[in-house]
Amino acid sequence: MDDFLIYLRLGFDHITDPSGYDHILFVIALCAVYTLQQWRQVLLLVTAFTVGHSITLALATLQLINYKTELIELLIPITILITAISNFFYQEPKSRLSSTTRQTNTSWRYGLALTFGLIHGMGFSNYLRSLLGREATIIKPLLAFNIGLEVGQLVIVSLVLALAYVVLDILRSSRLRWTLIISGIVAGMAISLILNNEYLAELI
Repeated sequence: MDDFLIYLRLGFDHITDPSGYDHILFVIALCAVYTLQQWRQVLLLVTAFTVGHSITLALATLQLINYKTELIELLIPITILITAISNFFYQEPKSRLSSTTRQTNTSWRYGLALTFGLIHGMGFSNYLRSLLGREATIIKPLLAFNIGLEVGQLVIVSLVLALAYVVLDILRSSRLRWTLIISGIVAGMAISLILNNEYLAELI
């Protein structure tokens, strides 16, 4: 049980570590267009991301898939940039729209989160495999690490939605302005990560 808690803590620390903020930026970009009152939609969105990265985290850690680590490290900030830019064009479904129209307007974001989750899962696995060493079995550490990731992810989501509540509901700031500012900051940081990526420099 001690080993389980150790890997759970490692998963939590990995996604919340400010020095490795790429995954934090992605979660922020996912949540930027939502308010605290829309926590159910955010939960579904985060679940889609979880499903995606859980699949490739498991496959990559078990060495069932192979990929270039350098390529994944380049693709992760690209997913952040795409998600942030997509927020600029997001339109909140109006209350009078039919449920079918609402689903059409938002379902693409779930697909985006799921697809990009597959990429982030491979990024998580790089760190986990470096920790496993000569563990006799990796199933329990894999499960604990993944749970730790999710707990950390939910903490980030909670902080973003709480801040959105303060800005939008208490300070009465414009929701559009909030979305544009947060997404713009995330996009700028993602561009910086992309431009400073060594693999991109080699390709160019």
